[in-house]
Amino acid sequence: MKSKKEKANEIFTAKMHCSQAVLAAFSEECGISEEQAFKLGSCFGSGMRKGEVCGACAGALMVLGLLYGQIHPGDQKEREISNRINDMMMNRFKEANDSYICNELLGCDISTPEGAQKAREEGLFTEFCPRMVASAVDILEGIINEMEIR
Repeated sequence: MKSKKEKANEIFTAKMHCSQAVLAAFSEECGISEEQAFKLGSCFGSGMRKGEVCGACAGALMVLGLLYGQIHPGDQKEREISNRINDMMMNRFKEANDSYICNELLGCDISTPEGAQKAREEGLFTEFCPRMVASAVDILEGIINEMEIR
């Protein structure tokens, strides 16, 4: 059986966005189909195509939201849990990778044609981004394990 990290990187290597890969690797646990995960994550890759928050990190946040997100309007306890796990994911991703901003991680502005070309020429999408997918999955699994212990 494949690990979540292997599954996510297999999906990413098949030319899906990093956000789709992370979310789809956890689709069963989240109660959604892989197809739904692909659709939901499709607009979050490459930092929403603007080099903003890394898509792998965004995909992990989608997983956490589906698993632990606030579902009752006005429920402060649910909101506090959502906020806490969001902060855990963002902070740990930044600690592990020095940033959670796609352009900073890649070292170029992929929202521009020149920056995207540079990233392609340097193999960043094929060599660097799979490491970010793996990192997001590792951090996500750690948070899920912590939440299950509580």
